[in-house]
Amino acid sequence: MNRTSHAGLRTIAVFEAAKGLLVLIAGSGLILLAHRDVQALAAQLVSHLHLDPAKRYPRIFLLVSTEATPGRLHLLAAGALVYAVVRFAEGWGLWTARRWAEWLGAVSAAIYIPFEVAALVRRPGLEPLLALAVNAAVVAYLAAQLRGPLWHSPRGAP
Repeated sequence: MNRTSHAGLRTIAVFEAAKGLLVLIAGSGLILLAHRDVQALAAQLVSHLHLDPAKRYPRIFLLVSTEATPGRLHLLAAGALVYAVVRFAEGWGLWTARRWAEWLGAVSAAIYIPFEVAALVRRPGLEPLLALAVNAAVVAYLAAQLRGPLWHSPRGAP
């Protein structure tokens, strides 16, 4: 494996691990909220941020908070943990140039592309365009890596 592809895989690995860490932190926050009045906390947050509770997103946020039971929060936190473990495994696999991780990365990034296209069509803007561009670049890069030799050694070993 040449130095350029090694750097590219490691860049994607760090990105995936960062996503896993972010979701793990969010999931931990859900656990901390499990036995608190989530609806009151959501109302305080909307008020603190000077958001209009009648507007679309604050209203959705407040509605979701009314349905936040400890069981649901624990379930969401468990889902966040599973997602984070998958992202960490993918990150490690890409860091060490494992072929299975290249497949996992290409497939998992490709899954998001139709949703990002739909988001871009629904509300054109920089954010959905960047998300689409980043995921398309990851898919294209990993697909190019996968077109290489069927089995390549990790870390450039012979």
